[in-house]
Amino acid sequence: MSAKVILYVEDNEFNRKIVRDLLKRTKYELIEAHDGEAGVATAIEKKPDLILMDIQLPKISGMEAMRRIRSEESMAETPIIAITSFALSGDDVKAKEAGATAYLAKPYSPFDLLKAIRSLLPEA
Repeated sequence: MSAKVILYVEDNEFNRKIVRDLLKRTKYELIEAHDGEAGVATAIEKKPDLILMDIQLPKISGMEAMRRIRSEESMAETPIIAITSFALSGDDVKAKEAGATAYLAKPYSPFDLLKAIRSLLPEA
């Protein structure tokens, strides 16, 4: 059985490194994109099993990226965890309206992130 693929769309290298290190000890395969446009293109091309989507991204926002990904029939059911460091009241609702399956505000415990991933995508 092949590893389940997670796409992490995040412009901050430090944040990507934390998740990279966290997932090294799992059976997940991580692929990365550094802006919203690259995230949409990578999602459509690679068809990951789950997407971690930062909301504040260059080029297009994570909200717009989720809308574009959801407009692709093949990606309509892919779980997306929206992640933001600028959590405002109602952002979770806006993220879910844009296509997020779940929502996580920074700072978060890496173990909380792993728990959220595993709840939506059990390891192989």
